[in-house]
Amino acid sequence: MNPLLSVKGTIAVGFILALAIAFGLGNGLPGLNAVVWLHVLAGVAWIGLLYYFNFVQVPGVGAALADSDGPGPAAINKYIAPSALLWFRMAAAVTWLTGVGALAQLGGGMQGILDAFMLTNGMAVIGLGAWLGTIMLFNVWVLIWPNQKKILGLDGQEHSADTIASAKKVALLASRTNTVLSIPMLLCMVGYGHGLAF
Repeated sequence: MNPLLSVKGTIAVGFILALAIAFGLGNGLPGLNAVVWLHVLAGVAWIGLLYYFNFVQVPGVGAALADSDGPGPAAINKYIAPSALLWFRMAAAVTWLTGVGALAQLGGGMQGILDAFMLTNGMAVIGLGAWLGTIMLFNVWVLIWPNQKKILGLDGQEHSADTIASAKKVALLASRTNTVLSIPMLLCMVGYGHGLAF
């Protein structure tokens, strides 16, 4: 059976290849910072889905709604959006949690987390990235997800057209805010590891 024919198989092959590289080119697992590695993997999934929603799905649903002869947005909203939103929320949570773990490793425990969020002791760049990521996490769980549940009918309740229109606006603006924040956040996260100092 070809492992690339399933998502789980594809992910497993990716991890096996990464571990083979870690052992083949380096010291193996002792040189691998698993928390940072998971942070980056989850972050790629989170930001990738954020960009998918903003650059592909939202315009695609808009085009489907405008096309009176087309299939409409039902397939996206019923079959794709709920799964994508699940991966989006989980990737956001894992990214943030592993990010806090990485801050603790950098600064010797709780002090590293405090230094980052207080932008002190050489942790200003990564700390600013952590603050931006925290705001983005808040937007995902407090603004985007509750409103998407209303829009997609995933909360089990009936909503008026006005409520759904309001939910669409809040979810869109929170998502666009996250897209804006992702750019300086990525600069801070990558910049810290490459000696960027402001």
